[in-house]
Parts: sequence; structure tokens; C-alpha cells
Amino acid sequence: MFDLPIEWIAASIFAIALAHTFAAKQFERLSHRFPRHSGLFHLLGEVEVVFGFWAIVLIVLMALSSGSSSALQYAESRNYTEPLFVFVVMVIAASKPVLVTVMSLVNTIARWAPLPTPLASAWLGLAAVPLLGSLVTEPAAMTIAALMLAPQIFRPHVPEGLKYLALGVLFVNVSIGGTLTSYAAPPVLMVATTWQWDSAFMFATFGWKAALAVLVNASVATFLLRNHLRPSLPGNEDLPTDVRVPWSVVAVHLLLLAGVVLFAHHPVIFLGLFLMFLGFTQAYGKHQSPLIIKEALLVGFFLAGLVVLGGMQQWWLQPIVSSLKPLELFIGAVGLTAITDNAALTYLGSLIAGISDESKYMLVAGAVAGGGLTVIANAPNPAGVALLKRGFADETVSAVGLLFGALGPTAVAVAAFMFL
Repeated sequence: MFDLPIEWIAASIFAIALAHTFAAKQFERLSHRFPRHSGLFHLLGEVEVVFGFWAIVLIVLMALSSGSSSALQYAESRNYTEPLFVFVVMVIAASKPVLVTVMSLVNTIARWAPLPTPLASAWLGLAAVPLLGSLVTEPAAMTIAALMLAPQIFRPHVPEGLKYLALGVLFVNVSIGGTLTSYAAPPVLMVATTWQWDSAFMFATFGWKAALAVLVNASVATFLLRNHLRPSLPGNEDLPTDVRVPWSVVAVHLLLLAGVVLFAHHPVIFLGLFLMFLGFTQAYGKHQSPLIIKEALLVGFFLAGLVVLGGMQQWWLQPIVSSLKPLELFIGAVGLTAITDNAALTYLGSLIAGISDESKYMLVAGAVAGGGLTVIANAPNPAGVALLKRGFADETVSAVGLLFGALGPTAVAVAAFMFL
């Protein structure tokens, strides 16, 4: 255990890291203003680097204060399964065979829809894919949706305000869209076993409400974007539209993706499957596009940093969560989710002895409803930022812009969970 000063230091560093995420865009601008140090400012302007960087600072300070053995013991006591899983599932879900298959399916459905094809495909990317996250997990859904929507919406000629609205809708819809089952959304997974919530319970209690909110959010965003949409491409603009991927290659990719999802909580297994995936992509390179290893590694680094920093915040978070009445807990969970990972928040709730069923519902509903407000609010959000930031000014996603873009979709989610 660490004494109080270390806990206060950890809380201070967490607050600095949170402020850093809001200031990331300013660092990116400084990189243009001071070209001599542009590399450093560009690094500090990468949102995905923020929490990993400050986690290293925390470990160094812990080593200086309590000794290197205590610092190493703490770092090694953290569970890094989620960062590893997000890294693996991002790379596989973004592979050309998977994306071409999903995009072909989406484009086929869009052509049959009684709407212009670009409008229908954008709506499917903002609604159907986030709901698909209840089957393939939220990080996979975020990756697929981001790469689908990038050439349609997240490009220079679309107004920044509309892009932030679309980003907010995507983040909120992915956060609540994973609640149709008990294993796909990290905040649900943290409590499902402890509270004995199965997929049937999740769909009956949360899922149908979330689905309605997802449809409303996607419909509003698509309507507002209707004059700025263009036909989507299969995955991203670098993929040729006339190249077919053999069904056997697609089948192997989908089977490996399914295996990774099935063993999402067993890193020894899903990392082994990932190594098989890397070998297969090398063997059949002509049917592949460059893997997003760099982007996925940055996201994994971000989430690992959040695991390290978040592990020292229980001393002040848990008393807040345990002291609130159900309605207060719902409102508090929405707000607290914006400054800490929603899975960490629900995990703290699962430790409260004798928590009522109403409070359980309010905690989880608030945690998933607020999952789109900031980059750190939900584990898949850094993946979306990494894949979509090139479409924004300075190639950086503004934390303030995301917050305002997500307010409307969050209000719809809040209303669905409170009044339906």
C-alpha cells in the first residue's frame, strides 16, 4: 500500500493528464509555431500519448518516493488485458479482407434502402455498426465504423462543427450500442459476473433503450450531414474498389477475429491468434493493405497509461460512488465518466456491498450514457481518435469540440435510460 502523499500525487498527475488531453490541440499548434522543437510538441499533441506519458511520470515519482521495488510491484499488479485486446482487435478489424467484406455488405444494404446511397451508408455506419459492437465488441465496432466513415464525413471540406457532431454521435452510439449483450461493453463486463447479468437481462433492461437512442442519434446526424456526404469507399481511400478478396482469405480473417473476441479475457490465447494472423497476412500479402500497427500501438499505450493512473484513484472515487442515491448516482456517473474510464467507474460500484438493484441500473446507465463525452470516457474512444484525427483541423481532435459534439447525443441516451 502507498501512503496518502503518494495517493495525492497520483490524483494530481491524473488531473494534469486530463488537462493535457484538453490542451493537446494547443501543443499541435506550437509544433508549427516553433519548428525547431516541432517533434516534441507534436509528440505531446498526440492524444494517444498523454496518459501513457503521465503514467511513466507517476511510476518514476513512486520509485523516488517509495523505492523502485514498490513502483515496479504496483506497475506489474495492474491488469493490462484490455489494452492488449484493443490493440489486437483494432489491427484485425481494420484489415482489408474484413473491411472490404463489411463495406460490401453495407453498400449492398444502402443500395436497397429508399434513400440516396451515401445517406444510407452514413446512417448505417453511425447506427448499425455501433449496434454490431454488441456482437464483435465495442473496440472492433469503433475501428470498422471509423474507417467506413472517414472518407465520407471526416474530410477537410466538411464543416468542423458537423464533424465533431458526427464524432460525438459515433462515440456515444458505440458506448451504448454495446449494451445489448453482457460481454461487449467494458463497463458492463466489469459487473456482469458479480451481479449475475446475462445477455437476456442486458437486452431487456438496457439494450432496446440503447438501440432506440442509437437510431435517433444516427438519424439526426445523417440529416444534418446530408449535403456534405459523398460515396464511401471500401475501408479507406487507399483500397482499390475493383480488387476482390478471395472468400477463403476473408473466412480466415473472420475466424481469427471471432476467436480473438471469444477469448477477449485470455491474453495468452488472443495474442497467439494475433501471431497467427500476422503470419497469414505475410503469406497472402497481395490480398492485404498495410496494417494499422502504429495507430493500434498508440491506443494500447493510452489505455495502459489509463490503467496505471486509474488504479490510484479508487481512494477518492469509491466514496463518491457509494455515497450517492440512485438518481444522484446516475447524474454523477455521467459526469464522472467524462473524467475517468467508465469501466473503472462500474468496477468500483461492483465493490460496494449491498448496493440496490436500482443503484446498479443507474450506475451502469450513467456510465455508458456518458461514454462519448471525452477521449478517456470509454475504452474504444482513443481508437476512433487515432483513426479519424487526420480529418480535423491541425490533424488533432479538440477535447472541447468533442465534448460539445457529444452533448446532444448524450442527452438522447440519458433520456432513453431515464424515461423509457
